Amino acid sequence: MDNFSILIGGKAGFGIDKAGSIIGRALNQLGYRIYIYRDYPSIIRGGHTFSVIRISKKRIATHRLNIDLMLALNQDTFDLHKNKLNKQAIIIHDSNSVKLEGISSDILTIGIPFDAIIKEEGVGEIMRNTCIIAAFAKAAGIEWSILENVLKKEITKELELNLKVARRGYDQAKELIKIDSQSTPGLPMITGNQAIGLGLVKAGLKTYIAYPMTPSSPILHFLAEQAQDFGLKVIHPESEISVMLMALGFAYAGEKVAVGTSGGGFCLMTEGVSLSGMAELPAVIIVGQRPGPSTGLPTYSSQTELFFVLFAGQGEFPRFIVAPGDAEESYYWSAIAMNMAWKYQIPAFILSDKNLGEGVFNFDIDSVGEIKVEKPLAGDNKSPYKRYLNTPDGVSPLAFVPQQGAVIKANSYEHDELGITTEDPQLTKLMQEKRLRKEKLMVQDLDNYKTVNVSGHLDASTAVLCWGSNKGVCAEAADNLGLKVVQPVVLWPFPLKQLKESLSGVKKIICVENNATGQLAKLMADHGFTIDKKILRYDGRPFTPDELETALKEADNG
Repeated sequence: MDNFSILIGGKAGFGIDKAGSIIGRALNQLGYRIYIYRDYPSIIRGGHTFSVIRISKKRIATHRLNIDLMLALNQDTFDLHKNKLNKQAIIIHDSNSVKLEGISSDILTIGIPFDAIIKEEGVGEIMRNTCIIAAFAKAAGIEWSILENVLKKEITKELELNLKVARRGYDQAKELIKIDSQSTPGLPMITGNQAIGLGLVKAGLKTYIAYPMTPSSPILHFLAEQAQDFGLKVIHPESEISVMLMALGFAYAGEKVAVGTSGGGFCLMTEGVSLSGMAELPAVIIVGQRPGPSTGLPTYSSQTELFFVLFAGQGEFPRFIVAPGDAEESYYWSAIAMNMAWKYQIPAFILSDKNLGEGVFNFDIDSVGEIKVEKPLAGDNKSPYKRYLNTPDGVSPLAFVPQQGAVIKANSYEHDELGITTEDPQLTKLMQEKRLRKEKLMVQDLDNYKTVNVSGHLDASTAVLCWGSNKGVCAEAADNLGLKVVQPVVLWPFPLKQLKESLSGVKKIICVENNATGQLAKLMADHGFTIDKKILRYDGRPFTPDELETALKEADNG
């Protein structure tokens, strides 16, 4: 089975996310590669929420538009998604509450009275999802022992009751297809947010600070759960202003620190970002992008904050911006972002979004490049200690309190090498140039990294240009159409040299973005590149390969 998609849907509060994860893990046990897309409203209960679990024999990082098997826990799931069903799809539904009208005779159905089972067993309503998971397993020809093993690992409360309910759902269903085991071993399943957190830990993270804001909140929860194992401090202050200033305090004391937020919260952090630039205090800032302006769509996705993080904060100072595209890149480049922040004493940004952060991927640690944890330039214990020593490359030696005999300044005002406030014009010019020199060194440093990925048909005359979470869908669509894919992972300092090399011989560039204005396309144009076509989506939902292939054909032939 090369590709197969399962949609499970119900009301918020039905445990759809957990159910999707269990289904994915069961299929992962069979050796398939997994991607899970989550869609949910910004409410605690009610509304409509669903997950799409896609399996394939090869690595995937996107879901598809059409559905092979629907698990409908309520009427909305059928009504809202029936137009996505493939011709010979399967529907498993609650026979008491879901009415299937207007479906093709080719579609197979299994109706099970989930509500009745729940009442008979005297368990909570949420166990309806356990029942339908088991019915799916039977319909897909998955052995009970495999499902039972996954349930025992994934369910931490009322396990025996869940197993009892699951067994009833399994026995009442019937096998309709057979999803055979693959010879390939399963790979760990991980979200992009978890990969970001683990990458930061790999690079020496000691403190994580955040005020919860979708879609970066799961990093806060994940690291809090892992805090004891990794020796972390995980802090939830009263506001994003406090988050940023507290982080700079930890950096001043010598602790590697990261913060997480979304656009609205980052608004409150921008003055602190400028403080990081002036005081040369390193910090990693994760910005989970979502549609705006203002509150926008809190639980959906976009790529609208590239210019925001590029120009955030008053004044001019160097920064590092990276936008990973899958779990492995999230892990690797989060670690590199931490290295860059401390090596150059600057703010480093990780641009994520809901599609990346909350998407579930297989994770192959063996495909990740080597990560060397770099230590900052240390002070030489000479007196007097010059916190802002004017070095040839602009990077000053770092010392941390309480170092005996050293006065360690951190000044938001313009200052001299000692950190003492100044308004002298010559010193002002000297220190501004000193700070900006670090970016020139960083550009040279980044020549040692693969800052631009190239995939697909390398000799094609048309290139699909993308960034961030669009990596997976662009790679799949372009591969089917015979196109080249160029994906800058580092967005600042702008990877001009590697982009020129990657686009050499290309006659047409089609830029794919999840925003309304084409922010990467504009940034490319600012550096002399001509973007021939733009394919933009800005309704909060991701591209699927089916939709993108159609749009790419039109753009390439137009």
